Formats: sequence, structure tokens, C-alpha cells
Amino acid sequence: MRETTGALAAQDISEILRHIPHRYPFLLIDRMEACEPNRWVRVTKNITAGEWFFNDDRGHRVMPQLLVVEALAQAAGVLCHHSGLMSESGASLVLLAGIDDFEVLGDAGPGDVLTLECTLLRTLRGVAKLEGRACVAERPIARATLIASMPGGA
Repeated sequence: MRETTGALAAQDISEILRHIPHRYPFLLIDRMEACEPNRWVRVTKNITAGEWFFNDDRGHRVMPQLLVVEALAQAAGVLCHHSGLMSESGASLVLLAGIDDFEVLGDAGPGDVLTLECTLLRTLRGVAKLEGRACVAERPIARATLIASMPGGA
């Protein structure tokens, strides 16, 4: 875990909802644990047995990896917001523009707390490159390099 000295305080879901457009059933983060603007963010997702993505006839109880990537993208959006990148570009939202080097390292299921960390690598003209990592109990389950776009307002 990262040192949180100088980081923003934790935020609950009501504050997150002010900054990203996702809503149920596609909101995949529950809480921002800490954030150091222009550097990194750590958010969590509490995975319950009642998640919509577990409702299948096969009884498959593993969070789909593409939804883990989406949760990382939502964490990246929180970091971009708190870093002031949206206001710099005049954007009203952050879009996932690309995924590189995605690697599956494990699974997450009911009862797990998914911890998502994103680190800002660089920005240029409304585009950010971030490194994302998803863990359960400090055990990595996925990592990816994300490209986020913040298109300028009209």
C-alpha cells in the first residue's frame, strides 16, 4: 500500500457520484480510500453475492475481467478529476480511450474487497496515460495500462 501522507481524505459514494457519470448497475467503485492529485488514487469495490454479473444459470461466481478493467477505468476517472485534468481541457467527463498490456493474475468473487490503484504516468493535450492495478487482500488480480481522453468542451 502507498504512503498516504499529503493525500486527499477518503470519500464515500456520494462524492464519487458527483465526479463520474456511472450509475447502477455499471458503477463499479464504492469508495475512494486516498488520492494524491497528479500522482495516484486508491478506490475500493465491495463485491457481493447479489451483483448483477453473478446472475446466470451456471452459478459462475467470478467477477468478469472486463468489469475489473472498467473499474480501473472508473478509478482513473476519479484521479483525472482530482488532478484538475478535466478543467484544463474543458471536458465534462473522462473517456476510456485505450487499454494496453492487460494481464489477468487472479480472480475476485463474492465477499472480496477489490482494491484498485491507478498511477498517472503522463498527460498531453487532454489525454492521460495511467498504470492500473487491481488487488484482493493485497494479492494482484489484474494490471493494465490505460489511456484516458478528456475531450474539450464546445
